[in-house]
Amino acid sequence: MLSSTLAALLKLPAKDRVELAMALWESLTDNEREAELALTPEQEAELDRRIQDHLANPGSGIPWEEVRRKLASGG
Repeated sequence: MLSSTLAALLKLPAKDRVELAMALWESLTDNEREAELALTPEQEAELDRRIQDHLANPGSGIPWEEVRRKLASGG
């Protein structure tokens, strides 16, 4: 995409940018979405490992609010 076009689109109000994003997303076919969002074998293996870790020790998870707080504070 031309950088000037993107720059102009980024200046649109949030509501318009959301509508544009949704229109672009909905323009994709199911096959296009699946192809673009496909995980690598490494990503699939990592997700499998994480779910197994969680199932083995469900109490080890951190609540989203805590993760968010840590991210916001930079630590």
